[in-house]
Amino acid sequence: MLDNKPLPQTLAQKLIARAAGRSHVAVGEVVTCNVDLAMFHDSSGPRRLKPMLDELGAEIWDKNKVVLVLDHYVPAQDADAQKIIQITRDTAKQWQLPHVIDSEGICHVVLPERGHLKPGMFCVGGDSHSPTGGAFGCYMFGIGATEMLGVCVTGQIWVQVPRTLRMHWHGRLQAGVSAKDMMLHMIGRFGMNGGQYQAVEFSGTAVQAMSMAERMTLSNMSAEMGAQAGLIAADATTLNHLQSIGVAPEHLESAGQWFTDEDADFEQHMFDATRLSPQVAAPHSPANTRDVAEFSDVVPSIAYIGACTGAKLEDLRAAASVLKGQRVAAGVQLMVAPASARDQAQAHKEGVMQILQDAGATVLPNSCGACAGYGATFPEGATVISSTARNFKGRMGPASVNVYLASPYTVAASALRGRISDAREVLA
Repeated sequence: MLDNKPLPQTLAQKLIARAAGRSHVAVGEVVTCNVDLAMFHDSSGPRRLKPMLDELGAEIWDKNKVVLVLDHYVPAQDADAQKIIQITRDTAKQWQLPHVIDSEGICHVVLPERGHLKPGMFCVGGDSHSPTGGAFGCYMFGIGATEMLGVCVTGQIWVQVPRTLRMHWHGRLQAGVSAKDMMLHMIGRFGMNGGQYQAVEFSGTAVQAMSMAERMTLSNMSAEMGAQAGLIAADATTLNHLQSIGVAPEHLESAGQWFTDEDADFEQHMFDATRLSPQVAAPHSPANTRDVAEFSDVVPSIAYIGACTGAKLEDLRAAASVLKGQRVAAGVQLMVAPASARDQAQAHKEGVMQILQDAGATVLPNSCGACAGYGATFPEGATVISSTARNFKGRMGPASVNVYLASPYTVAASALRGRISDAREVLA
C-alpha cells in the first residue's frame, strides 16, 4: 500500500510551499513564490524603484499588496532628506498607493500595528530587519532594490528553501531580563553569520510566555545572526493580539496549521531562560556580547531608548519601571524615541512617558532616528548605551562613537546609576 501520510515539514517549509502552490518543498530546492505583501520605506522605496519602473514602462502588480512607510528620513534634517521625502510623497500620490504610513513610526512596528501581517503569509521588505514579520507566523525577509523591482512588476520572487535552526528556550525569564537579552546571547554564541541562509525558529515555554512585542524583537534580530527569516509559530497569543487590533476572524482560520512538525528535519539548540542574565554587546558588533556584570566600569554619556528592538510600548514600560520616581545620573543624557505614534500615545495615557520625562528624558520623533544613522546621531567621542539592534562603527555617528547594546531595562538602569548596570538590582 502507498503511504499517503504528509511529509514532515518545518514551519519555514510549510510557508514557502504554500506561497509556491506546492504541497511540500525540500531544503535546498529553488522555488518561485507568490508574494502576499511587499513593504518598502522612504530610503528603499520610490527614490530607487521609480526610475527603474519608469525605464521598464512597468507598474506595480497589485497596489493593495504594497505598504509604503516614511520612517528613515523623517523629520527631514537637511535638504537632501527633504528631497527624498518629497520624492516619496509625490510618487505615492502618482502611484495612488492605498497603504501609506507617513511619519507615524518605524516600518517594522507600524506594519503589524495596522494588521497587515497574518499567519501563513509570504512577505518581503525593503529593509534588513524585515524578518520581524516572522513573529506573526509569516515568512518575511529583507530584499534589495533590484529584487524589489522584480516583486513590484511580477508579484513573485524565487527562494532557496532554507534549513531550519530551532532555538528552544525552556523556563521563564527573570524580571528585568528580556527578549533583547536572549538575542544578544544567541548572537554572541553563534556569531553574525550563525544562521546564514537559514531560517531561525524560536520555540519553548519562554517564547510561548512572551507578548507579541517581545516576540517581534526575537524575529527582528534574527537578521543579526545572518538568518533569512526569524519564525515563531502562531498560537493563542498571536490570534488574541491580531483580533485585538481588528483583524477579522476569517483571516485567521488557517493559523493553526503553521507550525513545525516534530519529526521534521531541523537543527535544535537548547537554552535555559531562567539562568539568563542581562546581556551587553560591546563595540562594534552585536556578537561582542557578555554578561552585564563585565561592563560595570563603563560610564555612558548617552542612554538611548529607540528603534524597532527597543522602543515599543512594552520597552517604554520596562524603562519606566526602572526609572519611576528617579532622575538619571549627572552627566548622562537620556534620549527616548518611541517606535510608533500609537505606542507613544498609549504610553502617555498610562503615565509611562511622564515617568521617563520626569527622569530627565528628551523625547525624539517616532522614526528610525539614530539607529539608521539619520536624525539624532551621536557626537564625537560619545559612549552610548543603546536599545538598538546594531552598533557598527560609524553607523550612529562619527567613528569615535562607542555604542554598547542592551535591553531597555539595562539602558534605563545604566542611565540611572551613571554606569552600565544590572536592572535586576534596581528592580529588587
